[in-house]
Amino acid sequence: MADQVTILAIAGSLRRDSYNKAAVRAAQALCPEGARLEIYDIAGLPLFNQDEEKNPTPKVTDFKQKIRAADAIFFSTAEYNYGLPGVLKNAIDCASRPYGDSAWNGKPVAIMSAAMGSAGGLRA
Repeated sequence: MADQVTILAIAGSLRRDSYNKAAVRAAQALCPEGARLEIYDIAGLPLFNQDEEKNPTPKVTDFKQKIRAADAIFFSTAEYNYGLPGVLKNAIDCASRPYGDSAWNGKPVAIMSAAMGSAGGLRA
């Protein structure tokens, strides 16, 4: 049997009843044989501060390790005020710093969005 593909899923919302959290749970339930989708909760990541980037918190270290261990990344994001939620932008920043130590390098990414309204997250 071939190695299992590991996908790290990140919902770009902290809301308990988030449509995007529901979307990553649905994707996890529908994951085909040979693939595993792990959901990572970005709640609790500290606000990115460049003064502190060389001394990451345990939560940031864990997040970066999970990203590096994954074969691919799956984002499901809300749309807040015509853009990407700050909490998701913060998570991306935390894992991409310090310069030269981005956990995202070389990772294939899939992105989806669910939001209220006719645009449905198009601008996120």
